[in-house]
Amino acid sequence: MMDNKRNYMIAIGLSVLIVLAWQFLYMNPRIEAQRKATEAAQQTELAAAKDKPAADPTAPAGSVQGALPAGAQGSQEMSRDDAIAKSARVEIETPAVIGSINLTGARLDDLKLKEYHETVDKSSPLITLFNPSDTADGYFAELGYIAGEGAGSAPGPATVWAAPEGAKLTQETPVTLTYTNDAGLTFSRKISIDDHYMFTVEDTISNSGTAAANVAPYGRITRYNKPLTPSVYVIHEGFLGVLGSNNGLTEEKYSAIEKESMTNAKATGGWLGITDKYWASALVPPQGVAYDSRFSHFTDGKPRFQADYKNDAVAIAPGQSTTLKTLVFAGAKEVPVVDGYARDDSWFGKLFASVLGGKSETITNYSVPRFDLLIDWGWFYFFTKPMFMLMDFFFRHIGNFGVAILLTTIVVKGLFFPLASKQYASMANMKRVQPKMAELKEKFGDDKMALQKAMMELYKTEKINPVAGCWPVVLQIPVFFSLYKVIYITIEMRHAPFFGWIRDLSAPDPTTIVNLFGLLPFDGPAFLHLGIWPIIMGVTMFLQMRMNPTPPDPTQAMLFTWMPVLFTFMLASFPAGLVIYWAWNNTLSIMQQSIIMKRHGVKVELFDNLKGLFRRKKPAETK
Repeated sequence: MMDNKRNYMIAIGLSVLIVLAWQFLYMNPRIEAQRKATEAAQQTELAAAKDKPAADPTAPAGSVQGALPAGAQGSQEMSRDDAIAKSARVEIETPAVIGSINLTGARLDDLKLKEYHETVDKSSPLITLFNPSDTADGYFAELGYIAGEGAGSAPGPATVWAAPEGAKLTQETPVTLTYTNDAGLTFSRKISIDDHYMFTVEDTISNSGTAAANVAPYGRITRYNKPLTPSVYVIHEGFLGVLGSNNGLTEEKYSAIEKESMTNAKATGGWLGITDKYWASALVPPQGVAYDSRFSHFTDGKPRFQADYKNDAVAIAPGQSTTLKTLVFAGAKEVPVVDGYARDDSWFGKLFASVLGGKSETITNYSVPRFDLLIDWGWFYFFTKPMFMLMDFFFRHIGNFGVAILLTTIVVKGLFFPLASKQYASMANMKRVQPKMAELKEKFGDDKMALQKAMMELYKTEKINPVAGCWPVVLQIPVFFSLYKVIYITIEMRHAPFFGWIRDLSAPDPTTIVNLFGLLPFDGPAFLHLGIWPIIMGVTMFLQMRMNPTPPDPTQAMLFTWMPVLFTFMLASFPAGLVIYWAWNNTLSIMQQSIIMKRHGVKVELFDNLKGLFRRKKPAETK
């Protein structure tokens, strides 16, 4: 049983080692290769698009049922400033976003996020989310209509809407656009926005003609290019949506849609869109009307990705009007904001809102079905989200996410303290019965069945559970990966500083031992990058492992010795916040283990092991 326990612990260590090796040796090179391949493919596509006079790159192509309208032909690629200056616009400015609405198509195609910069330098450019369709990085949201019987021409990509002179969209001043067609239909579009990232579009369609008219609302988010930095396995980037009020999340990666477009089942309620690591855009169709939807990739001219929907046709009788409400989210995936849009009035929803606090108190409750799934919390969401909430709680009171990670680690260690106490108590009891176990081995010799039975009786008599010490290790594995997920996916960690040289907890430690931590004027090869915090983590892991006697088996002893070194190099490419957590967790474990082992009368082997490691052998011992 002692051997089984030791082997079980080695298996756990090797499992973690394999995962880290896979990240370091396979995923990181693969991400870099994908990034280069994506850049090359985009350049090739752009060159092909310039040489091929094809269909309008802004056209939505076909819909699931019935063609969406085509836009103006012959648009040419131009700079962002020229594309914006080309058409009449309504300015947008709120505390969170700045940009404009293109009156041609009433598109949201110019949007920057005022609270986020491209780098940690606050003077760097703002994050640009939406770009006009005439640019190389076109990305926009559009709402329109498909004309049915008696409707005449319905507003689409080429429709020029009218706006009041001097109109400006702010969180306090909505804007109303109008368009009247040749069949007597007047479309009045009221656009409003909250303090964050949710646009509300209310379309009132009035029929002043003599015949009934049918129009089918549609919406689309179109994007020309994928993110330049491909995502890793811990986060979803691409298409997603909750297609139906009572349905779960649907996710499709860019690569999958490039191979084959996806037509979704007819649904009522829900939302759909496109997500990146930190940013997203989503459409929330009118919730009481059924719609068809799809995730597509088009190569007819300008290659583009598109998430779109088309509602069933709406009939407007002569002299009557109808109003449809659509929501458009475009912005940063801030946890309290996204949760606020999905927040309900149940006690559970109120609990989350009260814990998150801050921005959640100022967010309009749109009750978008399961909109909180816009953030990819992963399989361990029941660990991941509460862990973020705990860190966010500390951050709001302290103002430093690095310190919040340290305090969260203390709380987690406190929660696991009873299990850790049992672990080290089990170690003490196992050490106490070692002489009796040796007697049993001598008594039964090679009779393994009899020896196993005798050992089980011994454990029962001494009230020892030989595998009790493994549970803390097993349970801390999902906690570790949950923290990794939190640090990697949450925008709150992006560009969050700690102290000193750590200016971004979501990025690797920028220092490296190759240039003596910045003293020499070069960076050295990437695979040798080894920062200060990974080294600190490696030292603490080494000391923690030396708390226990070195295994007598040579293979186990070699693993025991080299594992801290391997982990040090592997974690060098991980986010600094995760490395700081691991180093601090190791330090707390050393302190905790020392206290518990002394309490149970077990000798702390750290100093003896360190002395033995550096003690030279006597001449008589050398061969």
